[in-house]
Amino acid sequence: MTISTKLKAAATASILAMGGFALAAGSPALAHNHGKHSEMSQPNLVEAAVSTGVHNTLVAAVQAADLVDTLSSPGPFTVFAPTDDAFAALPAGTVDTLLMEENKGQLQTILTYHVVAGRIPAAKLAAAINQAGGSYEFETVAGETLSASFDGQTIVITDGAGRETKVTQADVKTTNGVIHVTDGVFLPG
Repeated sequence: MTISTKLKAAATASILAMGGFALAAGSPALAHNHGKHSEMSQPNLVEAAVSTGVHNTLVAAVQAADLVDTLSSPGPFTVFAPTDDAFAALPAGTVDTLLMEENKGQLQTILTYHVVAGRIPAAKLAAAINQAGGSYEFETVAGETLSASFDGQTIVITDGAGRETKVTQADVKTTNGVIHVTDGVFLPG
């Protein structure tokens, strides 16, 4: 099964699962119909990342991993998007090594560790954290688990190795999902 097929299958399953959670938690529906005009004026996930000026490394990685078409597809997806500073904080040479053609599989795994199937706005994630008693675990498209909690009012995501990353900007809306900007890169445990 290709990464693209996995992403699309995971999106369908997650929409169904999160839709049930939304009803149980009394949260609003995942996607709102804003009409064609509003949706047409929004960029897709990749276009939004390109336009920020702080996600150049992420965009280069998505291109090197051949995930542009997948992340431009209808989705929807939730992307936790590390900034250029977050990538720069990794050990020296990490990004250059990951961008090498022979490491494409590893790069795809790391990038899809930042993607969750379905459109999950911050309010829905916050409700899930509260309902779960302060820490909510969820699966990424890579098949790995992340957990979300709060540090004051800030959503903090903990990866498989126990590294904590803050969501510095939530709810960047796109035509095919939502972006939550992070100050760190998730790495599987």
